[in-house]
Amino acid sequence: MIEAGVPKPPRSPLEVVILDGVVEAVAILKEHKFVPVVVTNQPDVARGDATVIEIEAVNQRIQSLTTIKDFYVCFHDDFDACECRKPKPGLIFKAAKDLELDLSRSFMIGDRWKDVAAGLKAGLDCFFIDHRYGERAPEQPYTGVSSLLEAVKLIIGD
Repeated sequence: MIEAGVPKPPRSPLEVVILDGVVEAVAILKEHKFVPVVVTNQPDVARGDATVIEIEAVNQRIQSLTTIKDFYVCFHDDFDACECRKPKPGLIFKAAKDLELDLSRSFMIGDRWKDVAAGLKAGLDCFFIDHRYGERAPEQPYTGVSSLLEAVKLIIGD
């Protein structure tokens, strides 16, 4: 859902909508031995607009629809100054450590400037899915794409 040009997260599993090509993109990544990981900011918990249980239920729904099993979530808001909230790369480093991922062979694909900024700080090649949200664009370098599937096809060389 988009409000005033900015994406808003689903509040319940029933509101989850998987964009066209996402399931195929995840399958391709897995077929090529990549580990798809979601790294997400969910400040509505810190703001009192959502609970951890609600966010986890949404993530479980996304997992069931896409087969992505690894979710790293920051429940803080900007004022908390934590290390896990994008644009800081803390959750990327945590995922890499937990899952034994080689960051030199990893990528960040995101649709917000904070995704790209966190990826760059972690030393990743980044892809920016430009949904033309009413917010600032990420700083270069990144590869602009129209979808997750397009980014995945570029990564695997298809």
